[in-house]
Amino acid sequence: MRRIEGGRFRMGSDRFYPEEAPTRSVRVDSFWIDETPVTNAQFERFVAETGHVTLAEIAPDPADYPGLDPELAKAGSMVFEKTAGPVDMDDFAQWWRYRLGADWRHPLGPDSLIRGIEDHPVVHVAYQDAEAYAHWAGKALPTEAEWEFAARGGADSDYAWGDELAPGGAMLANYWQGLFPFANTLLDGFERTSPVRHFPANGYGLHDMIGNVWEWTTDWYAMPRAG
Repeated sequence: MRRIEGGRFRMGSDRFYPEEAPTRSVRVDSFWIDETPVTNAQFERFVAETGHVTLAEIAPDPADYPGLDPELAKAGSMVFEKTAGPVDMDDFAQWWRYRLGADWRHPLGPDSLIRGIEDHPVVHVAYQDAEAYAHWAGKALPTEAEWEFAARGGADSDYAWGDELAPGGAMLANYWQGLFPFANTLLDGFERTSPVRHFPANGYGLHDMIGNVWEWTTDWYAMPRAG
């Protein structure tokens, strides 16, 4: 882990997604944070010691999902699938598909394994699974402010390394290049996840704070509201 000295910073952005606005001044106390996202190998040790069963491994209760197709009342999770061409970008179901048997052990479905990608971030982990892992490890999930403060690596720019996404053409994080969700040019070398220390650390010595996978924080998600 790395100890991050607290301070005040400019949180959010007015240039990208609406939920990131408005930019505001936020102060955080000092805190500790892992150098990398939790890997498959780390999560596997957690499950081996605790017997934890993730949400994706439990069949959904139809009573919780009115109108659920009975055929889908089985354990599974959402898996990203490239489309054949351009699609309606307001319909995420075009590229996220519920796949039976998909879970942290089987990231692409029942026929896939984590062998060979033990150093990649674990996926198909719900909030309660992340909390259970953190408790087992004697840690806690960060707040959104702590996470963003750490992700910036001490910089006040669009990205932890500056205001240019790919300076000089250099790929500094694992993200989609090309036309989403059907044409990934793979300039970063990865179709899906990447090993946690493959890309350079930010100014705080933290890896994959930008790109690779989504990460959990303790805050409730909220869209901005007009006043």
